[in-house]
Amino acid sequence: MHKPFSMNSFGPSYRALVIGASGALGGAFCQLLSEDPRCLSIRQLGRSSLPRLDLEQPASIAEAAAALGAEAPYQLIINAAGMLQRGAIRPEKSFSALEHEALSAVFQVNTLGPALVLRHFLPLLDAHGAMAMLSAKVGSIGDNRLGGWYAYRASKAALNMLIKTAAIELARTRPQTRLLSLHPGTVISALSQPFRGASRAKSASLAAGELLALIDRLTAADSGQFFAYDGERLPW
Repeated sequence: MHKPFSMNSFGPSYRALVIGASGALGGAFCQLLSEDPRCLSIRQLGRSSLPRLDLEQPASIAEAAAALGAEAPYQLIINAAGMLQRGAIRPEKSFSALEHEALSAVFQVNTLGPALVLRHFLPLLDAHGAMAMLSAKVGSIGDNRLGGWYAYRASKAALNMLIKTAAIELARTRPQTRLLSLHPGTVISALSQPFRGASRAKSASLAAGELLALIDRLTAADSGQFFAYDGERLPW
């Protein structure tokens, strides 16, 4: 018998907000949360939502947060948006491939936009809630053994630093808040399809379920840490 999906750490009637809801993983988060009888509402944000949120348009981040202020607080906020490649932008195999335009675009989506999400959406998070940002294991400096993928690696490493720093600040004033950096593994999506390892990728639904279960069992003592989908604590 299929066990119904449910998150237990937020209590009954919790509110969730998913940024990047139109992506494979973002959509899977929304689907699973919609199946949870404890989840009162799910606000889905993205480039085509109302209000609109586009990580490449900083004003839209502030405007979306202001528009949702009356709905707050949310007990769960997830940023599932990210960028590895687009058009002519591809992961670099060598430093000789580094281009300012590509670096700027990747950092805007993976680092600068999420930094503003922290600024504008953390005030909308319940004091006992959780905000999870999707990072990537390749953003681990300590785990980098293969090189390459300069912009993506660096943008996720910078995101991890932002999350760690914000978590230290939150611990002083909101010690029960969970702010988490999470690695989902390789997920079947437009992002992963062109790359080695895509054949071993898991469904977005499985990945979302793993991450929601992980968020549910992590505590405030884990805030500011970097975790893989299976609970492994990853090196910075």
